[in-house]
Amino acid sequence: MNTADFFDALWAQYTKITPQAQRIQSLFQSHGETVLNDHVAFRTFNHSPIELEKLEPQLSALGYTAYGAFRFENKHLKARCYKHESDENAPKIFLSELLTEELPEKCQHIISKLTDQISEDIVKSPEIFWAGTLWNAISEEDYLTLAEHSEYAAWLSTMGLQANHFTVSINHLEKFPTIEEVNSLLQDEGYTLNSTGGLIKGSPEVYLEQSSTMADKVEITFSGDKKSTIPSCFYEFAKRHKQADGQLFDSFIEGNADKIFDSTNAQ
Repeated sequence: MNTADFFDALWAQYTKITPQAQRIQSLFQSHGETVLNDHVAFRTFNHSPIELEKLEPQLSALGYTAYGAFRFENKHLKARCYKHESDENAPKIFLSELLTEELPEKCQHIISKLTDQISEDIVKSPEIFWAGTLWNAISEEDYLTLAEHSEYAAWLSTMGLQANHFTVSINHLEKFPTIEEVNSLLQDEGYTLNSTGGLIKGSPEVYLEQSSTMADKVEITFSGDKKSTIPSCFYEFAKRHKQADGQLFDSFIEGNADKIFDSTNAQ
């Protein structure tokens, strides 16, 4: 599978549960913009058949190499970022993993009930990245227990392995070249933006500015046929700045990402 087919498949799955992303992309295109993706992000559980180390070889098969590692103490996460070895225009990839052992024992038990259902040899191709949930539907009670301690865990228990968000590269926009202009356009169109720490995460001084919508909502069925509406995925916007050496910053900022994670919090 080549990278173009990989991202096309991801986008098709992503927009099914994140229709705002397709509408926003069309909005930019209606202004004559060409929308390019800065990066795409995924979430997963550690100590499982889909832990970060088992997924990484599939990224390598697509031509990606790890070039940064991150730790989010408050959210009990670690993450790595990846860029394509030969195609500088290919989107970067941000893969985070929940450190389940840092959650209360009751949460660990709930997560184990999910991950124990995953086949040990499930990771065979890049298609795993849009596999969704690989376990039976969680109960609403267990979902709410996870949400109390980790919104990330609750999201992952219902959404599974798929693109958590795509990211518009503001650097490639012509009529909306600043993050402030992008945010104003979205707010004028009625979109709710993530306000954790302010609408803009980061600054030119740290070479990266980011903002995001709050996640779309989707109706799911918990075990026992209990239906509920929960957060699905969101759309992000990133503006990268040149460093002192004249090179465009190509990594990520932990302080920014920590706040972006909140885009899937229940409002």
